[in-house]
Amino acid sequence: MSIDQSINEAFKPISEAVASVIFYAEPISGYDIKLILVWLVAASLFLTIYLGFVNIRYFGHAINVLRGKYDKKGEDGQINRFQALSTSLSGTVGLGNIAGVAVAVSAGGPGAVFWMAMMGLFGMSAKFAEAALGVKYRVHSDPKNPEVISGGPMYYIKVAFERCNMSMLGKILAALFAICCIGGAIGAGNMFQANQAVAQLANVTGGEASYFADNGWVVGVVLSLLVGAVIIGGLKSIAAVASKVVPFMGGLYLLAGIVVILMNIHNLIPSLAIIGQMALTPEAGFGAILGALLMGVQRAAFSNEAGIGSAAIVHATAQTDQPVSQGFVGMLGPFIDTIVICMVTALVIVITGAYEGAGALNDNVEAVNLTSRAFAVSLPWFPNVLTLVVFLFAYSTMIAWFYYGLKALNFLVGDNVLIEVIYKLMFCACIIVGASASLKSILDFADAILFAMAIPNVIALYMHAPELKKDLKEYLEKIETK
Repeated sequence: MSIDQSINEAFKPISEAVASVIFYAEPISGYDIKLILVWLVAASLFLTIYLGFVNIRYFGHAINVLRGKYDKKGEDGQINRFQALSTSLSGTVGLGNIAGVAVAVSAGGPGAVFWMAMMGLFGMSAKFAEAALGVKYRVHSDPKNPEVISGGPMYYIKVAFERCNMSMLGKILAALFAICCIGGAIGAGNMFQANQAVAQLANVTGGEASYFADNGWVVGVVLSLLVGAVIIGGLKSIAAVASKVVPFMGGLYLLAGIVVILMNIHNLIPSLAIIGQMALTPEAGFGAILGALLMGVQRAAFSNEAGIGSAAIVHATAQTDQPVSQGFVGMLGPFIDTIVICMVTALVIVITGAYEGAGALNDNVEAVNLTSRAFAVSLPWFPNVLTLVVFLFAYSTMIAWFYYGLKALNFLVGDNVLIEVIYKLMFCACIIVGASASLKSILDFADAILFAMAIPNVIALYMHAPELKKDLKEYLEKIETK
């Protein structure tokens, strides 16, 4: 066996074991309903309604907060709001927007696009709650470095249960989240990104005949060195890179997508009709609707991570003394990620007809290759540019998720230089594994470990909901009196 095959065979049983536990499903009408997806959808719907549709009513205010209208000098925090949102987006605006959308369409049909957008809309409320709580319960955990801030679900999970005199349970669930966060950093934020970066590189250099088709580990080594060069500098280095890379790569990708849509504008209305029909109408059949819904929700959750809790870790470091205000900034993440960027990808795939004939999810599922082929229909040269975009997406996601995993590790073992060095080396080594393993194995593991974070996080969101509603009301009253 080649090096890639050996790594894949060793990793595959681990992936299958983790996925079988997290993605426990109940069969309904021939479809396996994954309970974790119901868990996430219910939380996003509840928070949207309970908080008075904060995602829609205060969207304009969120833009004003992001552009600094309400900022004050000297507020506590390590990085500014834009850097916090950019770093958060660099963890979500990644290959989930390119490869994840392609997986959703190829496995769930065009109707999955509609459900991805809906999940993104309701997910904004969950992100609002996570970011606000992240700031409210952040701490200065290192006495030797008082400027360093730690925050995220690990901390607000503990507080939620301490208030109910269940401190031990709170500590256990907070630790569970932290462990899963480290696993999510390695699986979704690391290996999946490396895997699809290699896939796109092989795609533009000869496909199955490409040198990189069986030697992905070479690309993994290069990526690991590039990631290592940034993560040595810590949060400010990561935020500085993210705040430059994210706008550039996002803008370049959106521009190309809009050009393709305009070149095929005559197919826009029929494409939207297909998406709506496959998502909602009885003619599509209940099975088609359910399949589209399940795949759309799963890939949207993987893409924007609403309810997962990861973004709260970096939003907690934003320079602000108003937790709710950062909640508004945080809720822009799913909008940009899922409603804008994912929808552009989906429309390119559907409007060009590239989705026709795409296979169901299996070991040979088309992910980034499908998106690349869709762009190539109208822009034959774009797959080469897409390769650059894919690498930038993968790179920015890796450095953001490294930070998430590091803060989770610090929560578990404290600030220990030796352990941090070991984690950095392990994180970089896993990039090589991701570049070598099969997509199916990576998807199973990445999805499972990422979604596991939602279990303790969502429980805490429910428990904190009354105080969130109270804080939101008080914040809005202050703004209105100014």
